[in-house]
Amino acid sequence: MDVLAIGAHPDDVELGCSGTLIKEIQRGRKVGIVDLTQGELGTRGTVESRYQEAEASAKIIGIHGRENLKMRDGFFVNDERHQLQLISVLRRYQPEIVIANSLDDRHPDHGKGGKLVYDASFLSGLKQIKTFDENGTEQQKWRPKYVLHYLQDRFYEPDLIVDVTDVWEKRMEAVKAYKTQFHLQDSNEPQTYISSPEFMDAIISRARLLGKRIGVQFAEGFTSTKNIGINDFGALILQET
Repeated sequence: MDVLAIGAHPDDVELGCSGTLIKEIQRGRKVGIVDLTQGELGTRGTVESRYQEAEASAKIIGIHGRENLKMRDGFFVNDERHQLQLISVLRRYQPEIVIANSLDDRHPDHGKGGKLVYDASFLSGLKQIKTFDENGTEQQKWRPKYVLHYLQDRFYEPDLIVDVTDVWEKRMEAVKAYKTQFHLQDSNEPQTYISSPEFMDAIISRARLLGKRIGVQFAEGFTSTKNIGINDFGALILQET
């Protein structure tokens, strides 16, 4: 994969960076998604419905692969066992760029997930850490060039903003594929923090705010602990504003 997006729960990636993924795919890059948990503690829907919704969303985005690591929702930790599980995945896909949960957020799984991915991405580049594929063959070390973190509930000043205006409708279609999780008229599911109409309004408002920062209609923001380098000033020119 050129880009591997990782989320603690199915729908994290869609909410955080699906517009960017769609654009990368349109540019001919290979993109995949890894969900750490099955979202089994969610108030709405079931594990089965989450899988169905994740598959439907993946088809809309057009990704080249998606898998679920089945870590325990709410209770996975950033320890050696989970790091090794993720290191094996990173070495198998060998992504140049990894996009993960925010390093701190309202939901504790988001911060844990972001830190787990960040640590595993570094450790994956150490040859003395041994992992093996399903055939028992030792995997080669691999370290992504960048680990980015998409913005979630809490707002942090982004280090990178991506214009997603031209794919916004498709992006939101991917989000709304999670019919059990978000607002749906006449739904019998219990109300939750993310199922209110106001939550979806906030998602749109955030994208408009970030878009305004760079002179476009809609955008997604990312933080990075590493400085982001460019080859030339042409990469800075989005459009005339």
